[in-house]
Amino acid sequence: MQRKLAAILAADVVGYSRLMEINEADTVMRLGSTRENMIDPKIAAHNGRVVKLMGDGALIEFPSVVDAVRCAVEIQQTMAECNEDLPADKRLEFRIGVNLGDIIVEGQDIYGDGVNVAARLEGLAEPGGILISGTAYDQVERKLDYGFDFVGEQQVKNIEKPVRLYRIRLGDHPRTTAAWTRRKPYRPWFWLSIAAAALVLTLGSVVFWSSSRAPPVELASRARMEFPLPDRPSIAVMPFTNMSGDAGPQHFIDGMTDSLITDLSKISGLFVVARNSTFAYQGKPVTTSQVAEELGVRYVLEGSVQRAGDRLRVNAQLVDALTGGHVWADRFDGNVADVFGVQDAFVTKIVEALKVNLTGNERTEIARGKTGSLPAKEAFDEGWSLYLRFNAKDNAAAVAPLKRAIELDPEYGRAYAALALVYFGVQDYAWDQEVRFKVSEWGWNQEFGVRQQIAGYYGWTYLQKARRYPTALAYTADAMVYLYFGRAEDARREAGRAIELDPNDPEAQIAMAWALTTSGKPSQALYFVQRALRLNPNFPSHYVLAHGVALFAANDLEQAAEVFDKGVKQNPNATALLPPFASVLANLGRRDEARRKLLTWRPVTDQAALENLARDYQFPIRWTPEYKTVRERLLDGVRAAALPLDVTVSSLTAELKRGDPISRQIAAKRLGWFGPSASEAVPALVMLLGDGGVREEAVQSLRKIGPEAKAAIPALVAIENESFIGNYAKDALKEIRGY
Repeated sequence: MQRKLAAILAADVVGYSRLMEINEADTVMRLGSTRENMIDPKIAAHNGRVVKLMGDGALIEFPSVVDAVRCAVEIQQTMAECNEDLPADKRLEFRIGVNLGDIIVEGQDIYGDGVNVAARLEGLAEPGGILISGTAYDQVERKLDYGFDFVGEQQVKNIEKPVRLYRIRLGDHPRTTAAWTRRKPYRPWFWLSIAAAALVLTLGSVVFWSSSRAPPVELASRARMEFPLPDRPSIAVMPFTNMSGDAGPQHFIDGMTDSLITDLSKISGLFVVARNSTFAYQGKPVTTSQVAEELGVRYVLEGSVQRAGDRLRVNAQLVDALTGGHVWADRFDGNVADVFGVQDAFVTKIVEALKVNLTGNERTEIARGKTGSLPAKEAFDEGWSLYLRFNAKDNAAAVAPLKRAIELDPEYGRAYAALALVYFGVQDYAWDQEVRFKVSEWGWNQEFGVRQQIAGYYGWTYLQKARRYPTALAYTADAMVYLYFGRAEDARREAGRAIELDPNDPEAQIAMAWALTTSGKPSQALYFVQRALRLNPNFPSHYVLAHGVALFAANDLEQAAEVFDKGVKQNPNATALLPPFASVLANLGRRDEARRKLLTWRPVTDQAALENLARDYQFPIRWTPEYKTVRERLLDGVRAAALPLDVTVSSLTAELKRGDPISRQIAAKRLGWFGPSASEAVPALVMLLGDGGVREEAVQSLRKIGPEAKAAIPALVAIENESFIGNYAKDALKEIRGY
C-alpha cells in the first residue's frame, strides 16, 4: 500500500433510476456519448485519472486540487448549456464533490478518508452543483476567480470531525448565468434534510456514468484494417452531427465538414480520406473503430454543430482509434459569422496535436480560393455536395447554388472551378445517358437544357475565370479539359500542380492517371489510380472507369474485366462503365457476355439499332496522336460486341472470298474490330490489297491485327509508296513491326 495526498472528484447522475425507467437504452446511449464527447476530454485536459466506473457515477483522481475544481466547473458549465433547451426527461444533471485529502493507493484503486469525504460531498451537492471541502477551498481560494459560499460544517458518515463545506457559485460565470438564474435559490435547511437522509443511505464508491451497462469502447485493430496504415498520420473526418433540431442548417454543417477535409487534405504531412468515403457513414450508427478499420486510418475526427439563427455551437474531437484516447478536443460558442476563424483554428490545432509541420506554402494554399462571405460559402457547399454525387440530375441542380456563390463573391475561385467541372461533365457524358438515333436528342444535356457544345463553352468560360483565382481544383479542371482534346502532356502538367497543392485530393490523382494512360504510360497511371482508390475507398464509378481503361491500355484484359465487373455490381446505375466493359469482354473472346452488357446499357430490340449505337459511341477522353490506336481498339471492341454472335472471324473471312464488293468491304472492316484474334484472315486480306474498292479497309484491318499480320509485310511494302493508300500502308507496317 502507498499513501499520498491527492485531489478527489466524485460525481453521480441525478435521478438516474428515474431516467432508466423512462428509457433505459436512450439513457445509456446519451450517458455514454456525454462521457466520451464532453467529459473525458475535460478530465484529460486537467490531468485527471478515472479510477472507478460503477453504477451511475465515477471517481477521479487529480494531482492538483486546482485542476480538480476547474474540471468540475467546466463539466457543470457544459452540462448546463446542453440541458438548457432539453425537456426534463432528457436532461443529464450531475452532482459533484471535490476533496483534498490523504488516500491509500492499491494498484489502480484508491481508498481512505480522502475518498470517503469526496463521496459524501457529492451526495450533499445540489443537482448541477459542486461542493468542495474546506481543505480543497484553502488551496483554491486565492488561485481561482470563482465565487464561493460557505455552507457550514457537516458531520458525514465514518468521518470523525465535521467537514467544512463550500458551494461554488456557478451562476457567477457568464456562460452559464442564464441557465443557473432560472434555478431555485440555495436553501441551507434543505441540505440539512438531504444530509440526514444521506446518513441512512449506503453510498459506497460513486460514479456518474454507466460503464457496466454501456458497451465497452472497442479499439481498432491494425490486423483488421482494410488497408495498411499510411506512413504518416491518417485521418477520417466524419460528417458533423446536426444538433440544431431541424434539417435547415444541414448544408451549412456539411459544408463545415467539407471545408475541414479540404483544408487538411492540402497538408502533405497528413493522409486524409476523401469526403465521399466519410459521408457514406452519414446518419448511420457506426463506431470509431469500425470507421478506422474500414477506411484504414488511425485518427477519426468527429463533432457536432448546433445553429440557431446567428448563434453557433461547435464541438469537435480527434480520437486515436487504436488507443481510444482523445488526441484533441475543442468547442466553440459564438456567432455564425466567426465560422471561418473556427475552421482555421481547428485545422491549426489538429496539426499541432499530431505534430505535423505545416509549411508556408500549405498555409497559403489553405487560404487561397476561399470566400469571406458566409452566404457565398453556404451556396457553394450546397452546390458542391450535389456535384459530388456524379449523376445528371444532381449535377444540373448544382448549377444554381454555384452561380449564386459567385454572384455573392465574384472572386470565389473554387466556385468557378466547380462550375467548370459541372459543365464539362455534361460535355463528357452527354452520350452516356441518351438513347440517340439523331443528334437532336440529348442525354445529360436534357437535365441541363443545353447542347453538348454549349455546355463545353460554358465550362471553358468558367474555367477561364477560375484561372484568375487559382486553386488545386482549378488545375484539376484544367487537366480534364486538356484530356478531352487529347493534350496529355498539358493535362499531366496541370494534374501535377493540383497534386502539389492538394496531395490528398483523389480527383487530382485520377486526372494524373488519365494523363499517363493517354500518353502511353498505363503502368504508371495505375499507381495514381491506386492512390485515388486508397484516398477514397468508397470511390465513385468514374474511378472504376479510369482503373479499367488503364488496365486495358496495359493489355491486362483479365484484370480489366474483373475491375469493371466489380464496379458494375457495386453500382448498377453506372452505365458509363458498360461500353468499355463490353469492349474488354469482346477482346477476350467472351462475346456473348459483351453483347449482354451492351443490351443492359441500351435495351434495344433491333439488331441494326444496337450496331448503330456501338458505331456512334464516343469515348469522352482522347489519347495523344501517337497512342490513339488504344482508343481505337477500345471503340472497335464495343463494335465487335454489338455484332450478331454468328458473325465470327471465320464467317467474315469466308465473306471476303465470295461476297459482292459491298459485302467484302463490310467484312474487311469488321475483321479489324477483332484485332489480333483475326490473324487467320491475313491471307484473305492480303489478296484484297489489289482490289481498289476494298484495299483501304484491308490495310486498316491488317494494321489493327498488328504483329500477328507479319505475313502481310511484303505486300504492304509493295504499296507503301503509292499515293493515298501508301500512307495507310506505312502506318500498318509500323504497327505490324512493333515500332
